[in-house]
Amino acid sequence: MKKIFVLLGIVIIIFQSCDPFNNIIENDSETDAAFYYTTDNIVTPVIKDTLTIASWNIKFGGGRIDFFFDCYGDRVLMTKDEVISNLKNIVDEIAMISPDILYLQEVDIDSKRSAYVDELQWILDNTNLNYAYYGSQWKSDYVPSDGIGRMNSGSAILSKYPLKDAKRIPLPLIEEQSGIVQYFYLRRNILRATVTINNKNIVALTTHTSAYSSDGTRLKQLNQIKTEIDNINSAGQKFILGGDFNTIPPNSTVYENFDDDACKDDPDFAAQSFKDQLDYMKMFIDSYEPAITQANYDNDNSLYYSFTSDKKGFWNRKLDYIFTNGDFVDNSGVVIQDINTGGMETMPFSDHAPITVKYILK
Repeated sequence: MKKIFVLLGIVIIIFQSCDPFNNIIENDSETDAAFYYTTDNIVTPVIKDTLTIASWNIKFGGGRIDFFFDCYGDRVLMTKDEVISNLKNIVDEIAMISPDILYLQEVDIDSKRSAYVDELQWILDNTNLNYAYYGSQWKSDYVPSDGIGRMNSGSAILSKYPLKDAKRIPLPLIEEQSGIVQYFYLRRNILRATVTINNKNIVALTTHTSAYSSDGTRLKQLNQIKTEIDNINSAGQKFILGGDFNTIPPNSTVYENFDDDACKDDPDFAAQSFKDQLDYMKMFIDSYEPAITQANYDNDNSLYYSFTSDKKGFWNRKLDYIFTNGDFVDNSGVVIQDINTGGMETMPFSDHAPITVKYILK
């Protein structure tokens, strides 16, 4: 009964005020919603012909703690020591990769769950990356659910080289959600900026599409992302797009009856079946150069899996991608799962592994 009165109170507040919890990021202009970061210790990068590009969903520095939304535990909040310890592992891996451009998803900058650590600033200050732009995808002064409280989490573009002309482009919301859930829920987006290297401009884009929807929202989001890069390509500009697409590769028949949804009994975490999304990424792979080719996907090669929902198993699907209308070095795409793929054992650091590729600067 108490929960009902709390919910009614929240509804009343919402109807009395346009945006009482400061949630609706789309009220801001696209430019104002992309926030600029830099480190105090700028390291002048060496200009080179080949760039290392990386993308990594770092799970807000949460490592593999048993969080409630993973349906393995009941943790909601971390201590500052836990966050910093996990971030140290993340920057150690970033140091091994040494990316020139890095896309991050699920970065917290002012969230109760991560002890209010500005993770983006901390990563910048502890790597040789100099500049960044950040775009929120989950922002609220107060989320009245499960003790979450204050939240500001999103995606970031980090670079050794100067960034400019950033904007946050909203993606469609999950239409099947009720108004109250949608108001407090994640607001997916494309974060876009321009990287300038040796007087050459590259449009850098990162995204993180919806994980939980059964109404076709993810496909709508993917179509909008595709339209965005098509427009960049038509304008004669080079782009590199990377992120967590929450979508498996084409021809991944191993997933047709794949059931590892630990949260399947909770309607708030109901996901679209894998069988329904087998062709979603085809429009990107057919039109542009992927970091890892379709030939590698066709055999469901476990070397290219970048996500796991199984804490005790191994990486069990691919959700993370990098694309360009430029040129990648042939066969340079790698998912860094462990020491055998060029890094540390990354599974303890996040439920996603970083993906990297070499880009030829022309």
